[in-house]
Amino acid sequence: MSQTVEDFSERELHIIHDTLTERFQQTIDIQLADSEIRLSPEDRELTLCPAAFWQVKKVSFIVIKTAKNAYRSQFFYRPHEQFGTGIKEYDNIGDCVIALLKAQEEHEAAQSKPV
Repeated sequence: MSQTVEDFSERELHIIHDTLTERFQQTIDIQLADSEIRLSPEDRELTLCPAAFWQVKKVSFIVIKTAKNAYRSQFFYRPHEQFGTGIKEYDNIGDCVIALLKAQEEHEAAQSKPV
């Protein structure tokens, strides 16, 4: 493993918490973890990055901090059903979480429309 990324700050975690509370109108339990990822496709080495993970009903969400002020995110229902926002990386944690929640909400709406 080549490097590690600094953990989420209290401020970053507070932003995540407040955004989730506003969206879901309840306190959501956020789990902190580490994720080994390639920061770019050509990297041979994995980088240890902090991750914030939560679940709401049948959906799991993850935000991975890849550098100072750099975040990636995705949501999934099962390991083989992973979705993102269409943006590889955000430079603002609030924008990242809001875009992730919006993408999941739009995905749910599209799935519930009659064919």
